[in-house]
Amino acid sequence: MFNLTFVNIFVWTVIAFVMGALPLALWIGRLAGVDIRTVGDGNPGATNVVRGAGIGWGIAAFCAEFSKAAVPVGICYMIFGWQGFEIVPVALATSLGHAFSPFLGWQGGKALATMLGSWIGLTLWIMPSILLVVLVFMYVVIKPKRDLWAVLPPIGAGFIWLIGFAWDPILAVVLGLQLALVLFTHRAEWMGES
Repeated sequence: MFNLTFVNIFVWTVIAFVMGALPLALWIGRLAGVDIRTVGDGNPGATNVVRGAGIGWGIAAFCAEFSKAAVPVGICYMIFGWQGFEIVPVALATSLGHAFSPFLGWQGGKALATMLGSWIGLTLWIMPSILLVVLVFMYVVIKPKRDLWAVLPPIGAGFIWLIGFAWDPILAVVLGLQLALVLFTHRAEWMGES
């Protein structure tokens, strides 16, 4: 077992932040010949890669975006066994890095793919499957006018799963903080600006 110290947690939180901050979708869009910041809502995320370069490039971008979060979180949670509050800053750091990337002038995406990736690191495919099924349902069947209204039901379903089937207060804290970040990154929508 690894000796948990503040330094270890700090180092892995920084690693997670930097990995989350890598604008992989933007770089994949460039490989495809598209500046995704000029497509759709201008967000440097995988959805705009789909819009600008097609589904194949979009799948590559989505996989890259969630992998950059799954790796550091999975190493800390599953390999190092950090299953107490020490995992919270690491799990949140990937999404914060994506939303406030120093590689993009402290701007970034809405942190959804990195949120999904962190849950791969925390639960393998259980929580990501729940989030994806509900998210696809929202976009395909309900077709909300705003992205925020497509994103909130999957997060709600995640809370229901945690409460009903896998209660862990640490994971609830992670999901709650990620919800707060998602509300912040979508603030223009709920404030009626877009």
